[in-house]
Amino acid sequence: MLGAFVRAFRTPDLRRKLLFTIGIMVVFRIGSFLPTPGVSYPNVQQCTEEMQSGNNLLGLVNLFSGGALLQLSVFALGIMPYITASIIVQLLRVVIPKFEELHKEGQSGTAKLTQYTRYLTIALAILQSTTVITIARSGRLFSGCTVDVIPDSSWTTLVLMVIAMTAGTGLIMWLGELITERGVGNGMSLLIFTSIAASFPTALGSIWGSNNGVSKFFIVMVVIVLVIALVVFVEQSQRRIPVQYAKRMVGRRMYGGSSTYIPIKINMAGVIPIIFASSLLAIPGILAQFGDQSADWVRWTSQNLAANDAPLHLALYVFLIIFFCYFYTAITFNPDEVADNMKKYGGFIPGIRAGRPTADYLSYVISRITAPGSVYLALVALIPTIAFIVLDIDQNIPFGGSSILIVVGVGLETVKQIESQLQQRHYEGFLR
Repeated sequence: MLGAFVRAFRTPDLRRKLLFTIGIMVVFRIGSFLPTPGVSYPNVQQCTEEMQSGNNLLGLVNLFSGGALLQLSVFALGIMPYITASIIVQLLRVVIPKFEELHKEGQSGTAKLTQYTRYLTIALAILQSTTVITIARSGRLFSGCTVDVIPDSSWTTLVLMVIAMTAGTGLIMWLGELITERGVGNGMSLLIFTSIAASFPTALGSIWGSNNGVSKFFIVMVVIVLVIALVVFVEQSQRRIPVQYAKRMVGRRMYGGSSTYIPIKINMAGVIPIIFASSLLAIPGILAQFGDQSADWVRWTSQNLAANDAPLHLALYVFLIIFFCYFYTAITFNPDEVADNMKKYGGFIPGIRAGRPTADYLSYVISRITAPGSVYLALVALIPTIAFIVLDIDQNIPFGGSSILIVVGVGLETVKQIESQLQQRHYEGFLR
């Protein structure tokens, strides 16, 4: 594998793409430490040290921003507004027929949907930056902090902070698109990979320095390796449905007669169900933060729904992951559309008639594959969480199921893209 890296850097155009990608990732990390105008950086550092463990109110956003949220930097929102906008636009295809028509138009329709995603990203960035600034001013962003992170609370300063964070989100979106166009791999995915991976060394250091840190460190490393092995095995697995194309005459030429297959992954929903489940379970904690702390419902919510180690929280977490796995798979994979396209080009599944029988067969296969896929997602999400509860490790460290799944998935996809470019130049790839 190291030899393949050397050959990749010896290839001029591939070396240029790799260095360009690495440079954009460095710029992204630098922006994560630039404080937003109006924020007292020394006070932020003091609040970060004084912050009580277990404050996971905005943990998901902080994870995808590489810790920039708790720094209140220019890139505090990270890639989260773009992820949310992309998911919303994808879900709106089911509700708005115009979006579905644009999706079927090909490249021109996809370009319009991408433009809508950009506009929605900016709108969400304005909303989320306002929310973050409001929570920071109220003192709920850093629980237990004794200093003010925003000394000047004038409206001009607050508007400037919203503009700076929104501009940072727009810049992140532009950097991701630059990587996709001129670099290697999917730009947005690589920026998420950078954000999550950047927090690993600090988290491992905190585990090493805790009580019985050495033993906990090695146990955590074993758990991470096992989860990574499970993720690699399942993500590389797929069900291949054979498809045969009939021969047809077009003018004097004969087309078709080839055999191919439809690759169906065990986990077709990716990490989206975990993100949806985590976001929904964070809502009760947010409502409890703004309620009367002495009220019975606030105490019950904090103990049973907001606490990561509560049995009810874990049970709801598993249920929501399984539900959203089926829900998102049903939205992204349309058996009727696949069956119509196969029928249009003369394709059929051996032993299955074209048209409605093919769509029913694909629906049956998808439902059967989604069952183990949803259980796999739930296991990936629960194994690190349960291990951290048993070892009494801070739940805010970035070794949850979603972070490991993203890092491994993006890493595999990027390596495959580099490998394909090496094979085009008759070199051996990374995976032998």
